[in-house]
Amino acid sequence: MEYVDLDGQVGDLSGVLDPALYLSHLPSISGDLPPGAWAFATDTDHYDFSSRRCVKDLTLRAVRGAGGEEMEVEFRHNCWKHDQDLLIRYTGVSSFAVDPVDEDRGTDLGSVLLDEILPHRDGCSHEIACWGGTLTLVCRDLQATWIETICSSES
Repeated sequence: MEYVDLDGQVGDLSGVLDPALYLSHLPSISGDLPPGAWAFATDTDHYDFSSRRCVKDLTLRAVRGAGGEEMEVEFRHNCWKHDQDLLIRYTGVSSFAVDPVDEDRGTDLGSVLLDEILPHRDGCSHEIACWGGTLTLVCRDLQATWIETICSSES
């Protein structure tokens, strides 16, 4: 990640997730991000750790259309924090990579730490850091949709 700090420092506490630099950088790239990416990146709940629509702690559930120009990435809610799943649809995908910390994990990347959306010559790049690795897509644009779900002991 270029601006989101996954290993920040607050006083004597290290390993703090800190999107502050990214959030302060967003206004300067407002004209360079496609509309859907801009809407998702600037949603007031996106980086609010206490919000039910913060991406932190979601879990990668499915990747559909890998290798194609249209892809979907679905994230599962975490019942103690979220009451919705997140579906991101990517259009005009020109690059897709899964980089697991451990090759045995495959696409099981664990829960989301944070993400970062930046301008790219093809539209935008979306890097999603998880405990077990990183998912990165480059696309023309993306559309993020929160989907109601039911939390239960089986969720």
